[in-house]
Amino acid sequence: MENGSSSNGSTAAGCCNGNGSNAACAVRGPHVAMLATPGMGHLIPLAELAKRLASRHGATATLITFASTASATQRAFLDSLPPAVTSLSLPPVDLSDLPRGAAIETLMSEECARSVPALTSILLDLKRSTGGRLAAFVADLFGADSLDAARAAGVRRRCIFFPSNLHALTLILHLPELDASVRCEFRDLPEPLRLPGCVPIPGPDILMPLQDKSDPCYRWMVHHGEKYRDADAILVNSFDAVEPGPAKILRQPADHRPAVYPIGPLIHAVGRRDDKDALCLEWLDRQPARSVIFVSFGSGGALPTEQMRELALGLELSGQRFLWVVRSPSYEGAVNDNYYDAESKKDPFAYLPEGFVDRITASGVGLVVPSWAPQTKVLAHAATGGFLTHCGWNSVLESLVYGVPMVAWPLYAEQKQNAVMLSDGVGAALRVPESKGRRRSRPRCGGGDAGRREGRRGQGPRWPSCKRPPPRASATGAPPPPRWPRWWRGGRRQVDKRRTRVMLMLTRLTPSDPPHPPARAGPAIYFGPCACRVLGLVVL
Repeated sequence: MENGSSSNGSTAAGCCNGNGSNAACAVRGPHVAMLATPGMGHLIPLAELAKRLASRHGATATLITFASTASATQRAFLDSLPPAVTSLSLPPVDLSDLPRGAAIETLMSEECARSVPALTSILLDLKRSTGGRLAAFVADLFGADSLDAARAAGVRRRCIFFPSNLHALTLILHLPELDASVRCEFRDLPEPLRLPGCVPIPGPDILMPLQDKSDPCYRWMVHHGEKYRDADAILVNSFDAVEPGPAKILRQPADHRPAVYPIGPLIHAVGRRDDKDALCLEWLDRQPARSVIFVSFGSGGALPTEQMRELALGLELSGQRFLWVVRSPSYEGAVNDNYYDAESKKDPFAYLPEGFVDRITASGVGLVVPSWAPQTKVLAHAATGGFLTHCGWNSVLESLVYGVPMVAWPLYAEQKQNAVMLSDGVGAALRVPESKGRRRSRPRCGGGDAGRREGRRGQGPRWPSCKRPPPRASATGAPPPPRWPRWWRGGRRQVDKRRTRVMLMLTRLTPSDPPHPPARAGPAIYFGPCACRVLGLVVL
């Protein structure tokens, strides 16, 4: 049994986590059941929502997870939650009939749909074990079918928690109509897709599961867009300041969708240092202010072996201080290989260039850590000056909250769309140009935002270049002080091989730059009265 969980799903988690007391469970406030579909990027913000409901409204919560995600990383995270937040796991479901290589979105959607009977039983048990205090059910992005289980169990309020942003939500809400009106593939659209209040999104950058209409995951996404209309409300992990256009549109009442409430940013709070954090944070303590670029591709991202090695060479030759979280590479081009388990499957250092780790360790210019780093603490550290990121929404929010500029290297899911929004809309990121060798032939989007983003037609993206190359490390191995102009100075090193070209761009913002969320501010800065009202009145 894990955190009060039952392996067969027949007994609801009415008791506290192992780190609490039974007295804490005697609180008679409302209880909320929350379904987290697979992925730490889904679980973490939902758990933060549960913690805020507990601390601000006296509620208790049960986080319901899927058997497919029972990793060591997830177990450790669930064990760390406060006593008011318990957890249980749904029983496993058989997915063996799905084709090998089925998209992650298909796997998650199928697992949720096939778990509806077991979830209904769990919710009925929760109603009994909490003495009728089960006031609401919250399902995240791929859990739309679970609303049927909540309805069957007689749960009064049924909400969708959308862990991504308002741009992505707007697209999914419009998807049933787009499915009927857009005849070609989204990647072949001759012009960027323009949705109300949103930054125009070029077709190839639209959500990855929508890029192939023949793939079952496309039909699942259309299905979710239709099922969202059954919810009483949609809570979104975003905030007005970063997405003012769609926030204004979605706040307006509409007959075809439920009310939408931005309640973000919900991010993993920075806690006290512990032994697990020591390696990264002590190394950062020795670096000058805003001199380090943090490199991480999230809990589920993975680079192909060739790109991983080229990135290592680019980082080393740039002369820039860096902290890189390395995971074992992907296989067969699957950049989401680590999605179901954030831990590297093999020793990631074995895939780096020979002597790379020894050289950067001896020079002191970089630090490479396997699988995991305390990301929020790294981004909050005064030495961190930039973030090379996959643009997963949790990472984006953490970077915005702590005022760290981003270099966008999107991999999968909605990450390319996020990169467009951050570079063309928010202005908080620069995007790594896509290798011409990997760019598929397609109609180009000309004019407007796309024209500025793509540069001159036929030549791919264009970026400002340095008038002189970035400074190299001295003969003693000590890196030189950085030289930054007002907006940014990029050091870029190209390593051309048969299939891949890596461009490393290092960024830096100064106080004279366009405004961003205050650097080193706590995440509670944006979690104001509106969010409290939403949590208190809509959910409870």
